[in-house]
Amino acid sequence: MKLGIFGGSFDPVHLGHLLAAQAAREELELTRLFFIPAAQSPFKPETRLTPADQRLRLLRLALAGKDWCEIDEQELKRGGVSYTIDTVHDYARRFPEAQLFYLIGADHAWQLPKWRDAAELARLLEFVVIPRPGQSAPDAPAFLPSDPEPIRHSPPLPAPFRARLLAGFPLGVSSSQIRARVHAGLTIDHLVPAAVAEAIRNQRLYL
Repeated sequence: MKLGIFGGSFDPVHLGHLLAAQAAREELELTRLFFIPAAQSPFKPETRLTPADQRLRLLRLALAGKDWCEIDEQELKRGGVSYTIDTVHDYARRFPEAQLFYLIGADHAWQLPKWRDAAELARLLEFVVIPRPGQSAPDAPAFLPSDPEPIRHSPPLPAPFRARLLAGFPLGVSSSQIRARVHAGLTIDHLVPAAVAEAIRNQRLYL
């Protein structure tokens, strides 16, 4: 069993998240992928996130019909600062025979040595780095379903971390950009799923 773990604030979820999830599913042949919205990032303690119930509603709309995805609310239920090691220990306990993969954006990967119990994280799972647009592993080919090894194994992270770089599909969009565009009265069509854009308008979020 291969399980993907995708943590983040998802404030809001956007197409970049969904494309990364799809690429990870195909390239790693994941059995299942879990989206885990955080209660509070330890690196952004001053950031006020949108209430959890609203972020969850948008995430459910975005993942509707994707039966290979699941939302895990454990970090929201724990409350306080969300530490990845607590979540990973839970998965290691519940799925002792599974290979665990943690999706992380390239812009956050450099902070991994600062994460709580970083060495333990490195032991328990492999990181899957979501590249920025235009970034790829050296000489990495475009992913094709017939490619026997679509992900390059040259680790983009220092030891002891095990890491792979996704081949596709990096999209240059962020949640902060989505929030800024909504606040400025600009469209977010084609940046988030249509149902998410409609819900943001109806609930007057990010104004």
